[in-house]
Amino acid sequence: MKKLYLFFSCLISWSLYGQGLPGLGAGTTPNNKPILHGKNWVAITGKPLGATAGATIFQQGGNAVDAACAMIAATSTMWDVLSWGGETQALIYHPVEKKVIAINALGYAPTGATVDFFKSNRMDYPPQYGPLAATTPGTPGGIMTMLAEYGTMSLEEILSPSMELAKGYPLEAQTANAMEAQKERIKQWPYSKKIFLPHLGEEREAPVAGELFVQEDLYQTLSKLVEAERTALAAGKSRKDAIYAAYDRFYKGDIAKEIVRGTREQGGLFTEADLANWTVKIEEPLHVNYKGIDVYKLQEWTQGPALLQSLNILENFDLKSMGYNSANYIHTVYQAMSLAFADRDFYYGDPAFVDSPMEGLLSKEYAKERAKLIGEMNDPKIGPGDPYPFQDGSNPYQDILTENRKSLASLSAEELNSSLDEEFLANFFSGTTSVETADAEGWVVSVTPSGGWIPAVVAGNTGVGLSQRMQSFVLDENLNPFNLPEPGKRPRVTLTPSLAMKEGKPFLSFAVQGGDSQDQNLLQYFLNVVEFGMDVQEAAEAANFNSYQMQSSFGDHEIRPGAIVLRNDTPDWTLKDLSNRGYSIELWNKTSGPINAIWFDWKHQSFWGGSSDYGDDYGIAW
Repeated sequence: MKKLYLFFSCLISWSLYGQGLPGLGAGTTPNNKPILHGKNWVAITGKPLGATAGATIFQQGGNAVDAACAMIAATSTMWDVLSWGGETQALIYHPVEKKVIAINALGYAPTGATVDFFKSNRMDYPPQYGPLAATTPGTPGGIMTMLAEYGTMSLEEILSPSMELAKGYPLEAQTANAMEAQKERIKQWPYSKKIFLPHLGEEREAPVAGELFVQEDLYQTLSKLVEAERTALAAGKSRKDAIYAAYDRFYKGDIAKEIVRGTREQGGLFTEADLANWTVKIEEPLHVNYKGIDVYKLQEWTQGPALLQSLNILENFDLKSMGYNSANYIHTVYQAMSLAFADRDFYYGDPAFVDSPMEGLLSKEYAKERAKLIGEMNDPKIGPGDPYPFQDGSNPYQDILTENRKSLASLSAEELNSSLDEEFLANFFSGTTSVETADAEGWVVSVTPSGGWIPAVVAGNTGVGLSQRMQSFVLDENLNPFNLPEPGKRPRVTLTPSLAMKEGKPFLSFAVQGGDSQDQNLLQYFLNVVEFGMDVQEAAEAANFNSYQMQSSFGDHEIRPGAIVLRNDTPDWTLKDLSNRGYSIELWNKTSGPINAIWFDWKHQSFWGGSSDYGDDYGIAW
């Protein structure tokens, strides 16, 4: 009872302080939200109830991995721009082994998903929505693998908050309104319609905010996982093996059969072998050192290395002397990102199928050469470089690279100054949430789970919403010869958690949602802290800028060279300077991105948590 009282006291005081009520901390912080101070644990994610799920697990004695798994499960159940059929990517700091571990729980392309298949169906790209957009489910496997390998609790304990949510929870306005806005597309898929539109025939067919949202099919699916674990434990299996018994039931048992049946009924390509043969990969992350800080990202099946490349390029400039968000600073960082993302668009892909030149791309020498291309004006025709000489090789795609550069060089003035229309922006910032946890034992977890956002195809009677990640493949090798669809291949995704280490200890754990904007916002967040001395919350709320001078990973993979979004309080002289340098400027009220982060205060043995004021992101610390 005492623990429960302390937990809710913590939660209530945090909530009231965040509102700035008189007598309860009003005016004591320059930020819109307070810093989260804790000495035992921190739990931050995209929804308040998701953070509560993590806090509940911590209060029950779980570690940061246990809490992260519960939070991923909860946010998947809440359709926080992801569902149970989506994908999970994580970086975990292991305090005993003293190393950063990468979790690859991204689904892959099913049988029959080839370039010829999509082209024969008159598609320029794999579709944005529907069963043909789906990779195999990754999030369930990711949760269970993380829990089995690095957690301490049972699957039943971890799933308890999600199962309670599935039985019915008060739906928040953002998700309720997304269901209503997408209802015409949802009606194409019978199992989705059954869940999302409980008021068919009425003026509003989706639930309203505050209405109890019930997912009986999903509850039964989660119950089957718990049942499989209980049966294995009763048979004398270890905690770890019992969790993997549940894993097998999802990917090889009756749940898998219903996912395949329901997906194929609606026009999808999944086979039972596709699910049975898919596995979670535990990988070595990539990293670079920036001024004494080691920054870790996932491998090149994500866009994460683009942040590392950007840091290597920016190391050649004195950013601090330029001043935070001065015209020179914005221009330099924008150009560095353009160079790194041009390489992302051409070279990144699934390393299980292709051999991307990552050694060259992440070399300091290559970065120095790329940095020399940054002049006084914006270059809207920046293209990929050639990293192969920096790893003692020759480029096997030199002809394609040459054609790619010619294509960029031939862009017309109209194409270089195209507007940021609503559909383009919706695609560019599509999907994802973030999960950040840390505990006093030293475990740190940074996750960007995603996929299966509304409108999602639900796989039969499982309640599992399927991913839309196939759209991140391209079908033209001239765009990216490393990222063409093949059965069993993972698409190059935008999902990109981050961990930074300093002097052998965790320094900063940070992640953000927002499609192709993720590593742009994370790069600026990191620089806000390291170059400009901002605290973890100041950096989360600080004005960022967004570039669209890279291929969108969604929809028609469009590009808007020279376009930049700045916060609407940017000084007139900065706007004038950037306009004179050739930028096409738009102003927004908020540009920070929904960043969540944890900074480690080793002097005082405590955590500082930052939770963005951009959306519904929320954190709890103790």
